[in-house]
Amino acid sequence: MSEVMNNIKTRRSCRAFTDREIRKEELDQILEAGIYAPSGMNRQSWQFTVLRKRENIQKLAGTVAEVLGRGADYNFYDPKVFVLVSNDRQNPNGAADVACALENMFLAAEDLGVGSCWINQLKGICDEPKIRELLNNYGIPAEHVVWGCASLGYPAGPAKDPVKNADVIRFAD
Repeated sequence: MSEVMNNIKTRRSCRAFTDREIRKEELDQILEAGIYAPSGMNRQSWQFTVLRKRENIQKLAGTVAEVLGRGADYNFYDPKVFVLVSNDRQNPNGAADVACALENMFLAAEDLGVGSCWINQLKGICDEPKIRELLNNYGIPAEHVVWGCASLGYPAGPAKDPVKNADVIRFAD
């Protein structure tokens, strides 16, 4: 099996992280993988906003919890790094482009032994005043929607193997 297929098959969502910091070189590789993702018409109109300070991650998680009516302990699984991937709301391919970028980041993280989890709560609440204020403070353009985020950190333990639905392929030739 190729390294790529092995990476695809072994990557799991990580929902518990250690306190170990992600090395700058590794974070740079993960972000670079996102830059190399395909985008519709090669627009590359995304932005990767990286939060490394715990207080910024916690402030955003707490505000998301408040807006969505979640419990006070909601914390994006308490990652060491949180990457918000946004795209221009006028880009009809914005959500798909972000998904491709995040998947590249997740696969690069897996290759480096860094755990990752997709967080998607922001896509529908970006224009809620409390959320938009934080996004503005983090430098996310007002015309952008945060279509997805990556919680990143070293796994605190093994992830559960998901059940895969093998009955999704249909040949229509």
